[in-house]
Amino acid sequence: MNNIFPAADSGLTEDQAPHTKRQSILDAAAVVFSEDGFAGASIDAIASKAGVSRQTVYNQHGDKEKLFKAVVADITDRSSAGFFRILESFPVAPADLEAELTVFSVSLLRKALCDPNGRWLRKLVETEGARYPELFASWREYGPGKKYPAVAARLAQLAHAGYLELDDPALAARQFMALLATDLRNDQQLGRSTPDAELQVMAANAVKTFLRAFGRR
Repeated sequence: MNNIFPAADSGLTEDQAPHTKRQSILDAAAVVFSEDGFAGASIDAIASKAGVSRQTVYNQHGDKEKLFKAVVADITDRSSAGFFRILESFPVAPADLEAELTVFSVSLLRKALCDPNGRWLRKLVETEGARYPELFASWREYGPGKKYPAVAARLAQLAHAGYLELDDPALAARQFMALLATDLRNDQQLGRSTPDAELQVMAANAVKTFLRAFGRR
């Protein structure tokens, strides 16, 4: 797997500030875990990439399992922050629901495409989730655990205002996100770069299908 995080600066020293040192270890660990997976990663490799001692890694983060959980939480926070910035543009009082929901969906797809944090998390969930489900507790809580309910709340607003017909906003949110992700996930698994014109088509198709199921009749 290609590095999607910048390599830690080899000039880092044991004298750096505690917060900076802690973050440098998290960044280095993200690279090592993305390359080697949880089982193959070593504290020695992480310490070397961060430019700190093995003992410093243990002092800052504890054992490898605790470090992995800290990395997942850190990357989840970064990914979620971008998602919620885009969610602010969700059309809750649209003049043209299909057109405005499509514009929002394109922004969401661009975020998913350009965000290395989200790609790293999805890759780790796919490769390590079944073997180490306990390591992804923070991802479940702060990733899907907050994103899907937030989308559901926006869809519920549209339903309350008469734009949609929903019995279960939570289910509708999961289905909406799945429609958006289907073709993009295929491209990402193949390592293919998705042109912007194709993102527009993906978003338009997903929204059209979603509104056929939940649009006001």
